[in-house]
Amino acid sequence: MARARIPDDVGRDAVDLAVREAASRDDIATAVRYTLQLLAEHSSGNTLEVRVPPFGAVQCIEGPRHTRGTPPNVIEMDAETWLALATGALSWADAAASGTVTASGQRADLTGHIPVLRLPH
Repeated sequence: MARARIPDDVGRDAVDLAVREAASRDDIATAVRYTLQLLAEHSSGNTLEVRVPPFGAVQCIEGPRHTRGTPPNVIEMDAETWLALATGALSWADAAASGTVTASGQRADLTGHIPVLRLPH
């Protein structure tokens, strides 16, 4: 069964709180899930799994389909790093070089797929 879609107004408000203020854990969770939802919608597929523990994970990007066990292409990071990537505050190249993300597999690259949401300044 598919998860319920987070409405855009709720998701955008949560992202705004999470990146600009001392947000609650619930706001951070909603912001992460919403931006992962946007990634999966804009870059649909099953080649890459993006994980932001403990809040969520999605499969995305077209290519060879993964169905069982540990996916061959995985990116994992904390919520702060993911939200910075998702909103364009951090580039994929900078995140990968800094060591704040772990990426394994030939297709473990978000170049061209982020940011998924730009916030007004």
